[in-house]
Amino acid sequence: MNSTGGDAAIYAKLVADRVDALTSWHHDWTGLRVAVLGLGVTGFSVADTLVELGARVRVIAGAPDSERERLLEVIGAEYFQAAEDEAQLADLAAFDPELVIVSPGYRPDHPLTTWAVARDVTVWGDIELGWRLRDKTGRIADWICITGTNGKTTTTQLTAHMLSAGGLRVTPAGNIGTPILDALRDPQGYDAIVVELSSFQLERLGEISPYASACLNFADDHLDWHGSHDAYWAAKAKVYQHTQVACVYNRADAATERMVEAADVVEGARAVSFGLDTPPTSGFGVVEGILVDRGYHAERRSEAFELVTIEELAERGLAAPHMVQNVLAASALARSRGVEPGEIARAVLTFVPDPHRAQQLGEIQGLRWIDDSKATNAHAADASLRALHDVVWVLGGLLKGVDIDELVRTHAIRLRGAVVIGVDREPVLAALRRHLGERPVVEIDDAGLDPDGIMRSAVAQARAIGHRGDTVLLSPAAASMDQFAGYADRGRRFQAAVRELE
Repeated sequence: MNSTGGDAAIYAKLVADRVDALTSWHHDWTGLRVAVLGLGVTGFSVADTLVELGARVRVIAGAPDSERERLLEVIGAEYFQAAEDEAQLADLAAFDPELVIVSPGYRPDHPLTTWAVARDVTVWGDIELGWRLRDKTGRIADWICITGTNGKTTTTQLTAHMLSAGGLRVTPAGNIGTPILDALRDPQGYDAIVVELSSFQLERLGEISPYASACLNFADDHLDWHGSHDAYWAAKAKVYQHTQVACVYNRADAATERMVEAADVVEGARAVSFGLDTPPTSGFGVVEGILVDRGYHAERRSEAFELVTIEELAERGLAAPHMVQNVLAASALARSRGVEPGEIARAVLTFVPDPHRAQQLGEIQGLRWIDDSKATNAHAADASLRALHDVVWVLGGLLKGVDIDELVRTHAIRLRGAVVIGVDREPVLAALRRHLGERPVVEIDDAGLDPDGIMRSAVAQARAIGHRGDTVLLSPAAASMDQFAGYADRGRRFQAAVRELE
């Protein structure tokens, strides 16, 4: 529409009102012009969903993706790809969208999103769209939402496994890999969906109302994206807004407790804590080596349900402190949905964690090797280091604006030496040299090396530094996309290099 002045404002208001009223799969989405920013797994799921609803969809992307481009043509979505923001912006303006759906990686100050906001075009993320479309089937799932700086994926998987053990039809979705819209379009529907939420998704969460919610922990991360500590905290805190039944928080982490205190929740929703100490009433914790529930026991002021023992967790490789916290948080969420203590115990004792999260690779050439490539921030690396001693630490990558000095200072006493990879090496090297004294610190210069070469060099240097009985820990405390396709790619190449030592 090319009207100006008052006519344009009236038209924009009418469009915004129409879009805001679309709160059901069964409403009329026909002909709505929707621009989808990004063609990753999330962007494609959004496009596929909206085409099914009859909207006119145009996907705008910065990088080519031949396979998904072909699929867009098959489903009937339009597509534009250009590396330059200016070209994308021109295409977006020409399309004149009535709604913009933004993939999680787009910052709030991205030129395409600021263009839409300045023109009063409605901007949603995929989670808000999913919430509006959750009634496709008659089986409307409860959403159990999980965030945190560290442990999100493991806790999401644990919670889903526990709910399944309790007889519910459940799936994990969201940031864990399966887009929320793909889960919602399952023709059988679900009793519950466990939704892992990144801070990027929380930034554009919209008005959702989780059945239960949790922020597992909070430490600075993604400050380059959010702009400040306070902005990152505010994004994470959104997970508790409008929670219906249980706000699960980490009582050893005051930041998560403040989030619960500040949240506007549904009347009757309870705050339920977890921690490694003896739990208070309405808490989960550890008593004499036993994980216990004082959150949902009818006699919780004087008694507790026993769940599993630390010894049993150790047999499953789940006894590290951060893993115990994940089990407690997942138990609190599952119990809120009615899963019995015995069902939780059976679920925990059959749970297999994902690769690359403190994954034990065995003893080779007298050294113990651990792949913790999923530790993409300092908080995650801290959790792994706390459980070890005599460590040769392989670290580095994209620091995302976070100062690593405090992490190095805290764990210097545990370190035999360090091997530094990644493009942001200088601040890492400086911190290690400040705190390790004469202990060896080796830099892997990536000039002329492919990803396999980088990791082979890192493993060789770690082996040279280590003494018999030491542990070589890949726990980068940094993102991986500088030198690798992702944290899993980084971990696989580390494991391959380690196997070559055998």
